[in-house]
Amino acid sequence: MRNTDPESGNLTAPSSFAASWPPVVQPGYPAHRRIVEAFGTEVLLENGNIDRKVLGDLIFNQPDRRHLLNTITHPEIRKEMMKETFKYFLQGYRYVILDIPLLFETKKLLKYMKHTVVVYCDRDTQLARLMRRNHLNREDAEARIKAQLPLKDKARMAHHVLDNSGEWSVTKRQVILLHAELERSLEYLPLRLGVLTGLAGIAGLLYLLARYLLPSP
Repeated sequence: MRNTDPESGNLTAPSSFAASWPPVVQPGYPAHRRIVEAFGTEVLLENGNIDRKVLGDLIFNQPDRRHLLNTITHPEIRKEMMKETFKYFLQGYRYVILDIPLLFETKKLLKYMKHTVVVYCDRDTQLARLMRRNHLNREDAEARIKAQLPLKDKARMAHHVLDNSGEWSVTKRQVILLHAELERSLEYLPLRLGVLTGLAGIAGLLYLLARYLLPSP
């Protein structure tokens, strides 16, 4: 339900909601094999995992290679996201967080989002955090930021904005308030009732078919 822009230093915000997704680019997943085939073994760490820094350096200044990576990973990620979302839906959760890179850039998943959340900070803070976190020089950090829409544009398109420019305690309070708002919402009820009604109807139909087709004792 939210957009993610790691350079805004927002990785702490989604973790506060305790949501995570299956690691579709880890060894054993189809996306991992295709990434190695496309970009070579130099993008691998010694343990076989993808070296995200090396891969990031390869793609951020090369739009064609970035597009290739997206075509490999995005379908696999979407399948896992939908599978996990349905699982949590059946377990009774009121909302599920989807931590989606390039949500507003691609627009492909926006139609499935009831709410969108952008974690925002000013550009200078964004640049400094990215340089510090990824050990990048200023030029490389700016290239990565320019590869995405400006945060201020994303903030205008989002339903909710969490300001992560200052202390974590301030951001955490915003997260808690947003969580409370979503927990109070009843927007999930029509969909859940519709699905449960449909499942009940299918179960009833199967029961009637079984009684009709199976011989009586």
